[in-house]
Amino acid sequence: MTKSMDLLSRIAFGTASLVLMALSLLLVGYGAIGVIAGISSSWADASDALLSAIGYVVISLAVFDVAKYFVEEEVIRGREMRLTSEARRSLTKFISTISIAVFIEALVTVFRASKQEDLQPMLYPTALLLTAIAIVIGLGLYQRLSAEVEQKVEAKDKAKRN
Repeated sequence: MTKSMDLLSRIAFGTASLVLMALSLLLVGYGAIGVIAGISSSWADASDALLSAIGYVVISLAVFDVAKYFVEEEVIRGREMRLTSEARRSLTKFISTISIAVFIEALVTVFRASKQEDLQPMLYPTALLLTAIAIVIGLGLYQRLSAEVEQKVEAKDKAKRN
């Protein structure tokens, strides 16, 4: 029963990952079409289309990375036991990608909002920047706090193997 559930889980994660990858590629295509349409109408529209396309590509990369993470962690490796350092590195890479995507989206939104004279539109990009900073600080705290625990767990794991 456990092997069939594991196989079903791998199939589900694999299918979801393929769908996410396809959607991220479609999002890049949508951004490219928007740029082409913007350039063909006017340069003012082109700048807005370029900023939108950057946002789409950044979101697409984050979605693609999530899909890749699922494939690597759930489909290929499954639920096998690993060293805690591997899990920490994998989580660090994943969270770093998400924080970079949030930072870039915040910067794109700042450029869009800076065109307006009203300061109200600056609240959203400011919140995004603060969120990205909180993610990075949280990741740093996680790494700092987990380092000692990781050493203890790996020492136990190695002792069990020998």
